[in-house]
Amino acid sequence: MSHKLTRRGVNTGLGAALISPALAARRAFAAGEPIKIGFSMAQTGSLAGAGQQALLGAKIWEEDVNAKGGLLGRPVKLVYYDDQTNPSLIPGIYTKLMDVDKVDLVVGPYGTNMVAPTLPVVMQKGKVFIGLFALDANGTFHYPKYFSMLPSGPNPKQSFTEGFFEVASAQNPKPQTVAIAAEDAEFSHNAADGARDNVKKFGFKIVYDRNYPPSTTDFSPIIHAIQATNPDLVVVCSYPNSSVGMVQSANELGLKPKMMGGGMVGLQYTAIKSKLKSKLNGIINYETWVPSPKLLAPAADFFKKYQARAPGLGIDPLGYYLGGWGYAYLQVLADGIIGSKSVKDDPIANYLRTHTFDTIMASGIKFGKNGEWTKSAMLQVQYHGITDAANLDTWRGMSYQTVLQPTDQKTGAVIYPYAKAV
Repeated sequence: MSHKLTRRGVNTGLGAALISPALAARRAFAAGEPIKIGFSMAQTGSLAGAGQQALLGAKIWEEDVNAKGGLLGRPVKLVYYDDQTNPSLIPGIYTKLMDVDKVDLVVGPYGTNMVAPTLPVVMQKGKVFIGLFALDANGTFHYPKYFSMLPSGPNPKQSFTEGFFEVASAQNPKPQTVAIAAEDAEFSHNAADGARDNVKKFGFKIVYDRNYPPSTTDFSPIIHAIQATNPDLVVVCSYPNSSVGMVQSANELGLKPKMMGGGMVGLQYTAIKSKLKSKLNGIINYETWVPSPKLLAPAADFFKKYQARAPGLGIDPLGYYLGGWGYAYLQVLADGIIGSKSVKDDPIANYLRTHTFDTIMASGIKFGKNGEWTKSAMLQVQYHGITDAANLDTWRGMSYQTVLQPTDQKTGAVIYPYAKAV
């Protein structure tokens, strides 16, 4: 049989040869075994307002990474479950992820109360583990493969209220007395311990210090008891539901210390801001990120994507509290995979311990003792000028909040005492 060589045949063959490497790479990527990353994330329960943000942030990261060719030439696949903000479900979820789903790597759920029961499970398997917004969760375990995605720095318990007490100490005359009210749960215990340390450090006196059950719905007895001690400062360490209850009750009963706030989780959620509106005025509370021009610049593209999709999902429309961090903690894991050229836990952990990381939410992240950041990046903000006509455009910017601490992020001066902003 004869074979006639034509120009058309030659060109076709050359074209196939020229494109075949790219095609081969794409086909190999599409057919490749994915790197599976497992986690739980609250989609229901009291932490859902933040967990939903984090999950969308994680999905956007997954899409961005796969659009760029994945990691180590393999696609990534997120495997996740709703932990329902229920710590008792956590061990079973992570056992399933590792033993049944056979994920390559795991990362944390959101929040101290959820991360704490995860650690013993992942420790048994020797997994590298990045916790998301867990306050000193590794302070007891000292697990060397744990890394914290929370900008609380080397003294995590103190960091949530340190800026609050720094602001108070700068006032003239300096306030003297402090009331501490804390929800009886892991996060609040840790934050309240840190507040007590700060009381000693800055030279204040505690006149009220009580825990209350997470199931509390009537906060008026707590507010009345605080009022009876007439403190200059009121520090509240709470999760979302009780943060709302404490603010509402304080407004209804006319609690007016010189400063109030500190460690209240949930006030950062858009839905809770929209619920409380003017009742937030005067409160000084922790933050981990705000949309100031300086901090927004590296995250702007992410938030455009997030905010285009969130309304259709019925979740927090801005995503400022946890959406970006849900993206960023996976950025750190990805850097560990790429840097170690491995999906094995030990090489990744070794890389994370010895390198510095830049993300859309923070740069220069370095992990130290117990996997905490070597430098704190926590903020203290004060709410002010909020009317009951406040809407999404209000929360989108900085007009209603001032960064008071740290100095390098400061955007204005404190309104003091608290009553002047109410």
